[in-house]
Order: sequence, then structure tokens, then C-alpha cells
Amino acid sequence: QVQLVESGGGLVQPGGSLRLSCAASGSIFTINHWGWYRQAPGKQREFVVATASGGSPDYADSVKGRFTLSSDTAKNTVYLQMNSLKPEDTAVYYCFAEIRLVASTTRSYAYWGQGTQVTVSS
Repeated sequence: QVQLVESGGGLVQPGGSLRLSCAASGSIFTINHWGWYRQAPGKQREFVVATASGGSPDYADSVKGRFTLSSDTAKNTVYLQMNSLKPEDTAVYYCFAEIRLVASTTRSYAYWGQGTQVTVSS
């Protein structure tokens, strides 16, 4: 059973920073892609960032230059460094991962974390 567990959310003032973490555990062969989505109250879940095959991560225009995705493959953990936070960044942030479970097949599966609340307010 694969689980994604997020941490690092909280309350921060406008202009502040937070770093979210997402750790994957369970029977994992390899993680093909990582990323984050977010959902603000009364709005649909929206894309924030995701790794891209063979290149730099793709970022939503609203977070480019402020958010940075990084990962520690040895720990099966991905991080989202969020700087210059704005009130409109307030949302529940969800980690997702596309995971290949076994070496005998290239099939991969999508998993989601439970979400972590980020609130930007003075």
C-alpha cells in the first residue's frame, strides 16, 4: 500500500515563506512524476507544479518565480518551497505522485496525499 503524507502547512503573513514536504512510503519501484495541486475554498482544484520528463518542472503562471519544486529521491520525498506568499495562495495543497510499483511492468498509478492547509493572512 502506497501512501503520500504531506507536512509543512500553516499560517504565514503575506510575503512570508513556507516549505511543504510530501513523503511517499510503501512498495515503490520508482516515482515517475511528482507534483502539487491546490484547492481554495469554493474553487476547483488547480495545478501548481509538476516534474516534467527530462526537463525542468512545469509551474503554473501564478507561482512562477516564487515556488520551487525539489526532491530527495533517496527519501522518496518532494518539497515545495513557497516564497513571497500572497493571500491568494491560501488553499489546501495536495501532493500527487505517479508511481511504478514493480519492475516487471511499466504501468504506473496516481496517488494523492490528504492535503495540508496553507493560510496567508496578516
